[in-house]
Amino acid sequence: MTDNLFSICEPRPDVLQGALRESDFAADLSQVLRGDAPDEYKRPELFFANTYPTKGIKNVLKLVALRVSGHSDQIGAIFRLDTQFGGGKTHALIALAHAMRSLSEVANADEFLDASLRPSAPVRIAAFDGENADPANGHRIGDTLRAYTPWGELAYALRGEAGYRLVEASDREGIAPGADTLRELIGSEPAVILIDEIAPYLRKVAGRNAQRAGEQLLAFMTSLMKAVESSPYAALVFTLAVGRDGKASDAYSRETQDIAAFFAEAESVAARKATVIDPTEDDETVKVICRRLFTRIDRDKARLVISAYKSLWDANRELLPPAPAEDRRLDEFAAGYPLHPELVNVLTQKTGTLGNFQRVRGMLRLLARTVARVWQTHPADAYAIHTHHIDLGFEPIRLELVTRLKQDIYVPAIKTEIAAVETTPALAEQLDAGPFRGLPKYGSYVARCAFMHTLAFNETLRGLNAEELRYAILSPGTDVAFIDDARKRFATDSAYLDDKPGAPLRFLAEANLTQIIRREETNTDRDEARTRLNSFIRDLFAGPNLNLIPFASGPHDVPDDDGSGRPYLVMLGYEATQVFSDAVTVDNLVEKVFLHKGGGSDWRHNRNNIVFLLADAAGVPNMKAKMLRNIALESLRQPGKLKDLADYQVAKLQELHERSKQELALAVQQCFRHIFYPSRNRLDGANCDLAHTVVDIQTASDRPGDGQRQVVTQLQNAGKLRLPTDKPDSPVYVRDRTPLKKGQITTAALRTEFRQDPSLPMLVGDEVFIKGIRLGIEQDDYVYQSGDLLRGKGDPHAEIKVDEQSFIYTTSYAQEHGIWPRQEPKSETSKTDSGARPTNDQADQRPVDYAATSDRTMPKAKSPPLLEAEDVLKAALTRLLEQARLNGIRSLATLTIRPFDKSDALKLMPLVKSIPNASKRVEMTASFETASGSSAELSFKGDIEDAIALKDYLEPQFRAASDSDAAVSFSLRFEPPLAVQGPSAEGLIQRLTRLVSPSAHVLATAAEQD
Repeated sequence: MTDNLFSICEPRPDVLQGALRESDFAADLSQVLRGDAPDEYKRPELFFANTYPTKGIKNVLKLVALRVSGHSDQIGAIFRLDTQFGGGKTHALIALAHAMRSLSEVANADEFLDASLRPSAPVRIAAFDGENADPANGHRIGDTLRAYTPWGELAYALRGEAGYRLVEASDREGIAPGADTLRELIGSEPAVILIDEIAPYLRKVAGRNAQRAGEQLLAFMTSLMKAVESSPYAALVFTLAVGRDGKASDAYSRETQDIAAFFAEAESVAARKATVIDPTEDDETVKVICRRLFTRIDRDKARLVISAYKSLWDANRELLPPAPAEDRRLDEFAAGYPLHPELVNVLTQKTGTLGNFQRVRGMLRLLARTVARVWQTHPADAYAIHTHHIDLGFEPIRLELVTRLKQDIYVPAIKTEIAAVETTPALAEQLDAGPFRGLPKYGSYVARCAFMHTLAFNETLRGLNAEELRYAILSPGTDVAFIDDARKRFATDSAYLDDKPGAPLRFLAEANLTQIIRREETNTDRDEARTRLNSFIRDLFAGPNLNLIPFASGPHDVPDDDGSGRPYLVMLGYEATQVFSDAVTVDNLVEKVFLHKGGGSDWRHNRNNIVFLLADAAGVPNMKAKMLRNIALESLRQPGKLKDLADYQVAKLQELHERSKQELALAVQQCFRHIFYPSRNRLDGANCDLAHTVVDIQTASDRPGDGQRQVVTQLQNAGKLRLPTDKPDSPVYVRDRTPLKKGQITTAALRTEFRQDPSLPMLVGDEVFIKGIRLGIEQDDYVYQSGDLLRGKGDPHAEIKVDEQSFIYTTSYAQEHGIWPRQEPKSETSKTDSGARPTNDQADQRPVDYAATSDRTMPKAKSPPLLEAEDVLKAALTRLLEQARLNGIRSLATLTIRPFDKSDALKLMPLVKSIPNASKRVEMTASFETASGSSAELSFKGDIEDAIALKDYLEPQFRAASDSDAAVSFSLRFEPPLAVQGPSAEGLIQRLTRLVSPSAHVLATAAEQD
């Protein structure tokens, strides 16, 4: 397995601890010569340990050493160090100063200067540092002396106070001394004269008399060159911040350009040509930086890592930028490891074009902070240091880019898009914590790369394309697919990326169209958005198959009827209740609407004719956001606002507006996807017969704009809903799960069963119901009779009526009671097209009435021994007595009452006790949980007197309990039997219902007939 960055490289302690001071990045020649510079510059052993031996430094040390030693191989006395600002000129002068004094304590001295060329004794060093010069007030050079000019400072450095006195008049008057005077100062002993940062000095004197100062500087340099040339052991080294094209681009570019012209003229006048040396060539910059940043780099392990990168580049060749004709990426990577070649290229070719970015010093400062941050955060995917490791969330890095490089125009973009300074996460951080959670920080990697590529002087250099981004981020720890995904997500939501068509990935100082839209969203009235969203939801879920009841607030909003053949789709408001996908339960409001109707005290009968649609909690914020976006886009399309946008933004706005309609529909459908429907297989923990199904996200996305369709499809998939075009259920299945299993039922009552029984499917219209009856007839399971019309197996189709006068019989029941097969006619004249009319005996077998079929009491040819009804107690008892009378029952032997509500049951107990001429028994199970978490369960079977005593105990317990439940059943045996007609029956109803009106299930048995 390839080693990662942290096992291959070891940063220097001061880098790792972030202890590098500002002075560590700004070499000061004067401080070194005075002995008050930081240790990293003052102590030769530390200085050379942190310095990479560039060809330029080695060359200048060698050439100056040859000169001061009088060696025959010397090539000149005058040397000019040329490079851009921050390119290592001062660093080279400091190296020269140390080398001319002593390298005895430097462990790696051989890397810089051959031992045979090292001076045997310290060489005099005379230096002028233009940054420390003070031409107005004088620069202190001794206890009582001040120098105002370069020649004043150099004279003191070469000969002390006596030397200064020699040129004191020239120094005070600002008039350059002659060559002989300078030659006298130099003398015959070895001496090295260093002139650094002359441009800042020239700017200082320019305010007094620019032309005169320039002329005297030219005269001085001309004389100095002559004097040095004629002094056999003297060397002059001066610096000039110009590039290969001879142009200056630093902060002192005008002065530097003037000085370059002065020196060129001085060389011409003196007939001397300076040897030009670049202390740090471009291909050495990265080596210089790595030497300063790291104490150890395992080159063998580094080669393996670079090989892994090469394999990735080869495998993804088609997705990366084309390799240059002369591909030196591997060589550059090897030379600069752990710095990725793309990072080096960004800093040199893009950031380096900024006028205030110093080539070596600026890179070193930025990368030192980057290395410290990488080792602090220790990303597992780090195998080299990439552009995306420049973390703008790290304050030292952010200040370096924003303050030092004066890129504060991008502060809003940084805070909003890349790295938040305060609590609200930036866009990139949101991506890291969202879709890329647990992965490398792809969101931040994309944002950081885009930002660093934005920092360039020329607009044509700013930004990068998709191929370049992949190359910048790709490593053994990252994946191209995730890079692309992060780029697309970031570009879609970014408020500061350049949104012009075809523009590369780069930041703008001003907000783009995305930000304009967001501002409009912020200004959108929330009440208007809520109103429009509710209206949109209503329209989206309206449809032909289900009756939509939008935003129901209670049972009173939902009718308990047949819905004109269409089940009710009850949508609860997204602000009223939401479903959490990881903890699905039946909401209290759902349960209340399912069980009750009207004011909430009456029981709902048609419970299999109602479906609930609820919002997913996770989808609500997105749905609201899409509504705000749609309104904002619509608002921006007003003529008064369009005039402020560019043409490409107007076209983009139109495209986004059209897309927002579909996105809003998708968001609503992906939010309202939890369906609760009637079923005996109730949801775990539910208190009523409701099951749950959820529309998956993909299905919700298939048909944007047709919300009811997805509900219907999901119910069909769950086997719950039948459309008119669907096949009917098995007639045997329907028979066994309805009162038809007793032999007969009206078609209206059977249709009602489909609306009331959760074990049956829900039907849209009567078509499937009728098809089911016909199928039952064809399969010899059913016989149908309506008036004189009788249809069984083998008969031609006839109209099937759904009413109380049309009956379905099971074939076995019809055969047992002589209904089917139809009787042979007694004479030819009695035949009719519709079959034989039933005889009087047969007619007697038909039910005399079926008005009470909704309570599942089946009329039979003989008096049934068992009667039952379910309703409000008064209505249930009345209906039960009517059934008895209709079936010829004269008296009842027993009556059982089971109230649905525990409070009603307890209130009913003393009323049951008051019934005369009956023995009373009570069966009860009860449970409750106290506020402190204790629980109790009990069961009781016995006399009503004892039950009342138990009731008196339970009532206060139930009131104080955090949760309670009870099931009570009253059994009465009448002695003598209760006559179903007369005052006894009426008195029973009055006694039981005069103080309470509970809903209950009642069951009675008939007394034996005389």
